[in-house]
Amino acid sequence: MASIKRLYTALTRPGPHRVLRGDLAYAGLAGVVYTPASGYRLPAVTFGHDWLTRADSYAGLLEHLASWGIVAAAPDTGRGVAPSVLDSAADLGRALEIATEIRLGPGRISVDRNRLAVAGHGFGGSAAVFAAARSPVKPKAVAAIFPTVTVPPAEQPAATLEAPGVIFSSVGDPNALRSNAVELAHAWPAATLRVISKASPTGLPQGRWLTGFFGLPGSDRRTQRRVRALLTGYLLAQLVGNKAYREFADPGVRLPRTEALEALPELASPEQKIAALLK
Repeated sequence: MASIKRLYTALTRPGPHRVLRGDLAYAGLAGVVYTPASGYRLPAVTFGHDWLTRADSYAGLLEHLASWGIVAAAPDTGRGVAPSVLDSAADLGRALEIATEIRLGPGRISVDRNRLAVAGHGFGGSAAVFAAARSPVKPKAVAAIFPTVTVPPAEQPAATLEAPGVIFSSVGDPNALRSNAVELAHAWPAATLRVISKASPTGLPQGRWLTGFFGLPGSDRRTQRRVRALLTGYLLAQLVGNKAYREFADPGVRLPRTEALEALPELASPEQKIAALLK
């Protein structure tokens, strides 16, 4: 079996499949979908975007997943200043239904209803947790990437989830005001926390010009590359059942470009987070 480092390195590069891009609007939902050029009973993931971020900003990630044989759909709704996490979760669930009910591409692509996942970044990461708990189409896996605080809090549905999940966070997330990655990890018994080394929580989208206006960092290629590899490996393990990638879903294995964790970080109080912000 290939070593975990070799597999990780391979997953940082595009996979073997030619990729097609489609528009979810044809099925009544604003958004995009990326698929392998052909294939039946494929795995699929729906992806939730962060606050004030277009679905197209994740084109590189979505295309990467499709190149490895995973249909990736991303609703482009809820991009206002005060979006509803419940509405975004409902749209993620609707995207799952579209993927399973409609023949994609030129009729040579179909999705297996038993190989589904929901994922998201920031605000969309918390929406993915709500979607997993509320959608009538039950996902087999969930991924929350640098999730952020929402109202109502995603910790509530996380506590009820039986589906396995992964939470990607950065080193500074335990004391970050917007992050709820550690809180989710404590509330969600079936989830694994992965702390990505030298990652920028806001750096995953491409061309995110609005972040500069709000004083936030822009795109970060290193973060994009590491998330693409770790998320792809996780989904190949959970949805496809490929034994070569099973360590990407094993909580006991330290993955490349992640920090070693002996236990979950302790929860920080709001006062501690504010104090850390002012340092």
